Amino acid sequence: MVKGVYVLAISVCRDAAAEIGALGLISFRKGIYAYVGSAQKGLESRLRRHFRKRKREFWHIDYLLSKPQANIVDVFYKEGGKREECRAAEMLAEESGFAVRGFGCSDCNCKSHLFFFENVEKLERICLALDFVPLSRQRVITLRNV
Repeated sequence: MVKGVYVLAISVCRDAAAEIGALGLISFRKGIYAYVGSAQKGLESRLRRHFRKRKREFWHIDYLLSKPQANIVDVFYKEGGKREECRAAEMLAEESGFAVRGFGCSDCNCKSHLFFFENVEKLERICLALDFVPLSRQRVITLRNV
């Protein structure tokens, strides 16, 4: 797979709280979250890491994805660099219910890279409008089972 930018659609199946590194304790309500990230050294290996439940918690997203209540349900990607990641985060921020302030953006000036959506269909429409390509369901299943 190519290097690029991705959006993870994450389902939080029930309200949960997680210690998110230096951000501290954050409460997540049940629903869909969109996380925007980039993988400039290989998208597939980064996605594979996100699907693993047990890993060293390094990035903010690692803390959330280690929770049993949080599961990746869809992935969208496109070629692009850090600037494209922040552009996608800005667009998602405009369309989302709310953003988790400071999440996933310690290396840029964005307010957040994690956004709440009422449903995955709205998130999918936005990602497609931003020219992201959905990862096939079969590929998501394969990555989940690695």
